[in-house]
Amino acid sequence: MNCQFNIRKNQTFVLGFSLFLGTILSGITGLSVSPIQAHEQQHHSSSSDHKSIAIPPGQPIPKVDLIVHPDARQGWNLELKLTDFQLTPENINQVSDSYQQGHAHLYINGKKVTRIYGNWYYLSELPPGRHEIRVGLTGNNHEILMIQNQEIGDTEIIEVKK
Repeated sequence: MNCQFNIRKNQTFVLGFSLFLGTILSGITGLSVSPIQAHEQQHHSSSSDHKSIAIPPGQPIPKVDLIVHPDARQGWNLELKLTDFQLTPENINQVSDSYQQGHAHLYINGKKVTRIYGNWYYLSELPPGRHEIRVGLTGNNHEILMIQNQEIGDTEIIEVKK
């Protein structure tokens, strides 16, 4: 799904100070401050800090459908429609035998922004341009859920006009 949105003049955005600072430091020093980018290029997975785990045969395969809704005032409301997966923030950081429980990770342009514990997440403004919004399903102990060597997730594109 491709979405086009216009941002009104004189609006500001907060994408995350650490992402902004990391981008600036990376440009100045020439050093990458994020191991995520290198891992994505090598393994097409969204995070190198977490182990991945394949859903075994015979287990239900979780699915996530990411839907982007423009907010009436500003920004976007992200909706996660889940199949065979339950968000269980009360069990975070615990080892589990279930492949159908956990949380989601939100990535913007390949960089992890936050964990998502509910079916809705508000995303404030983005700067003008094309932005890849991705969610990936993760187990309670932060294992990236995989099927056929692919991370279980969904991606949408937001085009923000100047």
